[in-house]
Amino acid sequence: MKGEFAAWDKPRMFTGVKVFSATKAKEREELSENVSRWLKTNSDLEIVDRVVRQSSDNEFHCYSLTLFYKPRAS
Repeated sequence: MKGEFAAWDKPRMFTGVKVFSATKAKEREELSENVSRWLKTNSDLEIVDRVVRQSSDNEFHCYSLTLFYKPRAS
């Protein structure tokens, strides 16, 4: 039916995007701490969606986390 969405497919409004990425081993080790620190610093924002990707070649393993957010409702 046109205009209807399943619960998992609802459109999510967002006003900003934050991307975290890591390629080197040390960056990958620090990734979760960096994300946690950003979330704590930006507690006035509501995360409305996220995308996690991993890609590799013969030498590198790259992880990325993309957060979609909007201001928290008061």
